[in-house]
Amino acid sequence: MENKQNNSGLKAAVVVLGLLLLGSGAYIYKMSSDNKETVTNLTSEKETLASDLKAKIAEYDVLIADDNALKADFEAQKEEMEKLLVALEKSKGDAAAMAKYKNEYFRLKREMDNLVAENKLLKEQNVALTSSLDSTNVVLSDAKKFNDTLVYQNDNLSKTVEKGSKLSVLNLNVLAVKERSSGKQIETDKASRADKLKISFLIAENQIAKSGDRTYYVQVIDAKNNILGDKETIAMSDDLTLTYTFITKVKYENKTVQVKQEVTGKDFQPGSYFVNVFNAKGEMVSKTSFSLR
Repeated sequence: MENKQNNSGLKAAVVVLGLLLLGSGAYIYKMSSDNKETVTNLTSEKETLASDLKAKIAEYDVLIADDNALKADFEAQKEEMEKLLVALEKSKGDAAAMAKYKNEYFRLKREMDNLVAENKLLKEQNVALTSSLDSTNVVLSDAKKFNDTLVYQNDNLSKTVEKGSKLSVLNLNVLAVKERSSGKQIETDKASRADKLKISFLIAENQIAKSGDRTYYVQVIDAKNNILGDKETIAMSDDLTLTYTFITKVKYENKTVQVKQEVTGKDFQPGSYFVNVFNAKGEMVSKTSFSLR
């Protein structure tokens, strides 16, 4: 009888111990599952917060690009957002750290919202002020229009006359020649044979231009970028100088005039040559090029 009681007690103890072990295992499993879920949630929160910060920083870039009175404030707030993003990305993402970063983010977001609202108000005030100024200017503009129209018409007329009175230089032509002892000149395209360049151009007829003396500066540049001829330099204005090959002066009487002049040289170089004609103001009025082989 006593043995039966001992066996029953032992069985009961085994059952209790088994239940305790099962309960402990279930508890440990639940704790492990809860911990994994917590880590997953914290990781997700960290990624979401980082994404929100990047979006706000991008919004600041747009606001800064739109030049406005609060640009310096936007830049300062953007810098704080960037510092918070760096700190967040370096953190381990535990619960305490995430709570701190979230609070800081919401603080910066509130400040951003306030700045955006202030910027919007400033823009609206500026639009209203501009509209008021426009209304005031309309009265002045209407009174000024007629006078401006006359000034514009007179200015256009003056420009038309000035443009029309400019002389056109046409048919700029250059021939390389070899001059024989008899004086006969033979055209050539060989640099080794040439000893003269014959340059000619026309000054076109213009009835509204003023008659009188005209001065033109001719510039010949050889294949090695050397200026041939006189190689004299003249100041055309405070910021413009010109080195020329020769000067030609023409008595212009509103009719077509042909200009001819020769440039004597030796050892002409093969290659491309450039010829430019300038008026007395230093304006290029004609140009051409030719080649010697």
